[in-house]
Amino acid sequence: MSVAARKITPNDILSDREYSLRRKELRSDAIALKKHRRVEVGSFATFYFENYQTMWLQVMEMLRIEKGGAEQITGELEAYNPLIPQGDELIATLMLEIEDTRRRNDVLLTLGGIEETIFMEIGGTRIHATPCEYDDRTTPDGKTSSVHWLRFKLTKDQIARFDSDRVVIGIGHRNYGHMAVLSDETRDALAKDLV
Repeated sequence: MSVAARKITPNDILSDREYSLRRKELRSDAIALKKHRRVEVGSFATFYFENYQTMWLQVMEMLRIEKGGAEQITGELEAYNPLIPQGDELIATLMLEIEDTRRRNDVLLTLGGIEETIFMEIGGTRIHATPCEYDDRTTPDGKTSSVHWLRFKLTKDQIARFDSDRVVIGIGHRNYGHMAVLSDETRDALAKDLV
């Protein structure tokens, strides 16, 4: 699979049999790949930066679980292809990971609109994330979802400086304000999406 691939096609889909035979190896490769694509921000927010490989594996897993055959492939590609970076952007899944169900519900009720407060800074410039999904992730009572998909659109200058300047990802919500500096390894991994 190409590092710079931008779209999963039906030709990229393995048969159930082939995927079953290779699943252990592919999942092991994915763990290694994702190691530097994961960034914790604060005590329970984690960003998982997506690319062709992560989305391809997600599609393969969905096909394996749901067993919808050829009819399912089209829907999975429509859902996951938009989450593959197109060379001038980074796309992340934000997970608000709180194990205790009662605490998770209480906290999510205080974080409405959190997806509108996400940013990335490259050197001194700030990029505001835009939600990738079309559905509102905050309910009328102010409860946010525990999963958000976010797009960071970069300029040519920001792309050029990405692997040399300090890169910070942050959340500026009034009830959850945290930032994290990306490690050199994470910057190196994500820079491959910016080609």
